Amino acid sequence: MVRLAAASLAGTAVEFYDFFVYGTAAALVLGPLFFPTFSPLAGALAAFGTFAIGFLSRPLGSVLFGHIGDRYGRRPVMFASLLLTGVATVLVGCVPSYATLGVAAPVLLLALRFLQGLGLGGEWGGAVLLTAEHAPAARRGLWASFPQIGPAVGFLLANGVVLALSAGLSDAAFRDWGWRVPFWAAGLLAAGGLLLRGSLAETPQFRRIAEPARLPVAEVVRGHWRLVLLTAGALAVGYAVFYAVSTWALAYGTEQLGVGRTAMLGCIMAAVAVKGAATPFAAMLGDRYGRRPLCLAGCTATALWMFPMVALLETAEPLLMFAGFLGALLAFITMFAVVAAYLPELYEPRVRCTGAAVGYNLAGVLGGALTPVVATAVADGSGPPWGVAAYLTGIALLSLGCFALLPETLPARTAVAEPAEEGVAPA
Repeated sequence: MVRLAAASLAGTAVEFYDFFVYGTAAALVLGPLFFPTFSPLAGALAAFGTFAIGFLSRPLGSVLFGHIGDRYGRRPVMFASLLLTGVATVLVGCVPSYATLGVAAPVLLLALRFLQGLGLGGEWGGAVLLTAEHAPAARRGLWASFPQIGPAVGFLLANGVVLALSAGLSDAAFRDWGWRVPFWAAGLLAAGGLLLRGSLAETPQFRRIAEPARLPVAEVVRGHWRLVLLTAGALAVGYAVFYAVSTWALAYGTEQLGVGRTAMLGCIMAAVAVKGAATPFAAMLGDRYGRRPLCLAGCTATALWMFPMVALLETAEPLLMFAGFLGALLAFITMFAVVAAYLPELYEPRVRCTGAAVGYNLAGVLGGALTPVVATAVADGSGPPWGVAAYLTGIALLSLGCFALLPETLPARTAVAEPAEEGVAPA
């Protein structure tokens, strides 16, 4: 289990490094470089629009790689998705700017971002199922949480590289070529991740499937559509909060509040580091008290914290901004530490890779793709961005309602519970 968890964590860290480094670049440099004819606000919206494309392609990736995972095994998904995302990320670093290539430059950027999202849409299902389906039932939440630490590690890697380059280069050099270095580094990280995954075994639950689904997505749509919509709505708040902190707040702090790029990145990275360290502890609580109670508690905390978070951000004081970000991310991880065990337990094994991944990545469209765009449009600089807080609070309440409609799946509780609803598999 240690080897499996380490390989899953490493792979998701590399994949999310690739995904996050684009978000950081979108917040800092992509608008002026690829949309120079736009106003500053329109350029930021356009850059975040290319950022959103990656989320729109993630559900397609979950369908494509989910089909592979449910038909041929979880292992092939982990290799193919990592390879696709790594290659697309390296190529993003090679795209010439608008000044060199004209309109073709942002078009290429959109295409490569689409491929990034396609690969990441498959990664989560493969990595999570590899640990969740190998893990003992009593500790499934803990072991399945290790891939959930990967996004924090990937974020810290991506922003650590950007922070070092930003601090060591002049603004002109960073905008000219420095921002490309993190994208090129993705090739080395992807190669390392593929080597780590080379000796992993297929999961026992997949090997026990007598007849794999012929068309998993059709079975999911036909028999589990309500469950997919509920899980997508439930998880939307996690994406919204994380990208509000990691992407929108970075752009807002540097452009509207005048906080230095290094200070903003430092505040956000410190909060993400604590969030990553807290992940396995929240998952252990899920193994003891249940998945659903932690998800309900995380949603409630998020709804209560969004206005204080925006108020602390508006102070432009690093320690206060850090406190605001940390409160939001701890509420976020209270939910997301347990969903790696929760979602697979909701689906029967023959369609688990597709169902869990589609629900997870549709949540990314609802919460992650729209949040930086909506928040940037709402925060027009005329005053504190209370509209952003209201937007995030509304998503938190929506997710709270969806979690309230989902069943508990903790094995010890499921054994004495009434039969699960249609489409929900026993743990």
